[in-house]
Amino acid sequence: MKSNRIIRSLALASLVSVALYVARALTFSSTEFWYLNWNLLLAWVPLIFSYMLVRHCITGFWVSTKGILLTILWLLFLPNSFYLATDFIHLQRSTSESLLFDIVLLLSYTFNGFIVGYLSVYSVHQLLLRRMARRKSHLLVAGVFLLCSFAIYLGRYLRWNSWDIIFNPAGILFDVSDRFLNPADHEQTFWTTALFFVLISSVYMVLWSLLREVQLASVSKAVRQPALPRRGRTR
Repeated sequence: MKSNRIIRSLALASLVSVALYVARALTFSSTEFWYLNWNLLLAWVPLIFSYMLVRHCITGFWVSTKGILLTILWLLFLPNSFYLATDFIHLQRSTSESLLFDIVLLLSYTFNGFIVGYLSVYSVHQLLLRRMARRKSHLLVAGVFLLCSFAIYLGRYLRWNSWDIIFNPAGILFDVSDRFLNPADHEQTFWTTALFFVLISSVYMVLWSLLREVQLASVSKAVRQPALPRRGRTR
C-alpha cells in the first residue's frame, strides 16, 4: 500500500514536470525542451524493471534466466534516470526572459529522474541485503553508480544510448576500449565519470541514511507500543 502511494506521488510529480514544459512551450512559443519528456520516460523504465525483479524474487530465484535478464535490463536503463542532470548544459541557449523558467523546468525533470532512479536502486539494494553481507551489498551498489556515471559520459559526449548495446555493441566496445587503452588521450572520460559518481553516490548515501532512520524509528515505536488487552468472552 505504501509503495503504491509513493508511485502515485512520483507519477504526479512527473506530470507536474510535463505541465511545466507545456506552460513553457505556450508562453515562449517554443518546443525546444521536448526531449525532456522522452528522457523522463526513459528514467521510469529501470523502476519498472526493478519492480518486476522484486516481484520475481518473492516467488523465484534471482539467479535464474528471468532474474538475470531483468537485472541486465535494469542496469542498461538505470543511467537514464541520472542522465537528466546533464540537460542543464542546454541552459546556455536560454534567453534572459526564459532563463529562470528553464532552470525551474530542468530542476523539476532532474529531481523526478533522480528520485525514480534512487527508488529503483533502493529496491535492488534491499534484495542484495537479504542475500549477502552489508559491506558487499554496499560495494555492489557503489559499482552500479560507477557504471552509471561512465554511461552518462558515453551518452552525453559520445551520444550512445542504452539500446545501442544490443544494436551496435561493436561500436560501444571500440569507444570504451580506446579510452582504457589510451587514458592520456581521454582525460575528460575519467573526470566526468568521477564527478557524476561523487554526485550520485553521495546523494544516495544521504537518502539511504534517512530511510534507515525512518525504518528504525518505526520498528522502535512498534516495540514500545503496549499490546492491547484481550477482550474477555461474554456469556
